[in-house]
Parts: sequence; C-alpha cells; structure tokens
Amino acid sequence: MRFEATDLHGVVRIVPEVFSDHRGRYVELFDAARYRDATGGIAFVQDDVSVSHAGVLRGLHGDFETTKLVSVLEGRGYAVIADNRTDSPTFHQWQAFELSGDNRVQLLLPPGIGNSILALEGPLVYWYKQDTHFVPGRQFTIRWDDPEWAFDWPIGDPILSERDRAGDYVRV
Repeated sequence: MRFEATDLHGVVRIVPEVFSDHRGRYVELFDAARYRDATGGIAFVQDDVSVSHAGVLRGLHGDFETTKLVSVLEGRGYAVIADNRTDSPTFHQWQAFELSGDNRVQLLLPPGIGNSILALEGPLVYWYKQDTHFVPGRQFTIRWDDPEWAFDWPIGDPILSERDRAGDYVRV
C-alpha cells in the first residue's frame, strides 16, 4: 500500500494492493494500524455508501470539521476535490482523480476539502468513512460549474440533485 501526497495540502492518495485472479479481486479497504500514520490516528465513526447511475454527479460537498476517506468499490468515477480552506497554501485549487472498482484508489480528505464523484460507468458504488457524524446545515456545496473554480469535467450535462444544481458556496 502506498500513501502519496497530492497537489492539495493535506490530501493523501492511497493506492492499495489489488489482488486479482480467476475468481475476481480482493483488496483491504481499511486497517487502523496501517492508516495510523497517514491519518494521524483519526477515529472514523461513520461509513456511508452511495450508488449512482452513469452520468450522475454528486457534490462538491464538504464541511470544516470532517475528515473523510473515500473510494469507489464498483464502476468508474471522476473525483474532483476542491480546497475551500482560506488558511491553506492551496486554497481555491482543485484536483481530479480517476477512482474505480478496478484500481481501488482512496483519497484521504482533511476538513475543508469539497469532494465529488461523477459516475463515468455505473452503477458506481462510492464508499466513504467519516470521523464525525453528519449534521444537516453544516456542509457547504460548491456548484459543479462555478466559474470562479473553473472545474474541468469530462461531460457537460451531468445528472444533479437540486442541492448540487443550486450550490451554496461558503468560505470560512
């Protein structure tokens, strides 16, 4: 398993070993002892899964209290993460990653990072661990097409929730 720095301050790309044979694939998703150094000993308290059809874009969502560990379990997705922390050296920068059931790449996202997933091939199963419980009204949503951020998406007309279409961009 490799832990790699990304272009965004504090964001870690985790590349696990994926074992494949004639029966399918096997990968270890999480082990507290292995992740201790990369997470600073974070205690995750909640796991969530979303399932999306091809063309669905979820996010960009975040808050200023929650660390997340995200990955795609099945399907293929285009993840965009955005640094919304005004005190960060990479404030207002973003980066994209391909996450898939084949590569099982994970992203460790500190508080203040907005994250999203666009389902390129579905069904896309998106898994994430959080170190806090969800609290309505605490999250920010950055519009997927906000001209200030100038995100580069591989499709021009994704399927969105009303929340994601409207956005409610917040800076600290």
